[in-house]
Amino acid sequence: MNKLLKAEPNQTAQPIGATAQIVIDTLFARIKAEEYPLDTRLPSERTLASDLGVARNTVREALDVLEAQNVIRRRAGSGSFVTYRSSPPEIAPDNSVAKDMSPLDHLVVRGILEPEMVRLAVINMTPRQLGQLAETLSRIEAVQTDVDRFIDLEEQLYMQIAKGTGNPLLASCYRLTIDTYRASFRTKLRRRNLTPKRIQDYQKRFNTLFNAIGSRDVASAVEFVKLHLIEEQKLLLQDD
Repeated sequence: MNKLLKAEPNQTAQPIGATAQIVIDTLFARIKAEEYPLDTRLPSERTLASDLGVARNTVREALDVLEAQNVIRRRAGSGSFVTYRSSPPEIAPDNSVAKDMSPLDHLVVRGILEPEMVRLAVINMTPRQLGQLAETLSRIEAVQTDVDRFIDLEEQLYMQIAKGTGNPLLASCYRLTIDTYRASFRTKLRRRNLTPKRIQDYQKRFNTLFNAIGSRDVASAVEFVKLHLIEEQKLLLQDD
């Protein structure tokens, strides 16, 4: 009996084969779990077929459906890239923590979390996670003036570091700081500060941080994060 793809975005009634459905469900689950994060390239059809134990035409059928659902995008000669984005968090209600949080409050919490987060990431990040971090950094370095794109990728970079700690609770805590930031003052303050020149400066900083993480240099990575937070605090006080 044929099944339908139960993807969240733009669902369409497209009958597909049972084996292809298994491939679709498997790939979609990996994408939702960010095993294949936003904008990353999926393995080749040949690799996926070997990994999943199916024929290449079955993989191709599954990719056709995922593309139709706007879960992936194919680029001729380059492969298939993840375009699926989880639904953004709802704006926090008036009685939430976001209502009472100031930009300085947010920096204080980051000052508590980020040094330890980076320290653990340097120790625990796997080669695969480092590779994903490098891919995100490459996309960050390609941004010139698109502030929204830069913010999304910056958050992705930090969440990859948080997950690289190997501590799910710490990663969840950091996710909360990002969600609260979005719900409170993120749009107004962040967009105003991110000039093209500042974007370039941040790109250099993130490259420095990546090099420290990649070389497993705990002291340099932690020191960098602390200095970066100090610079952001200065910027915040200037705005005030």
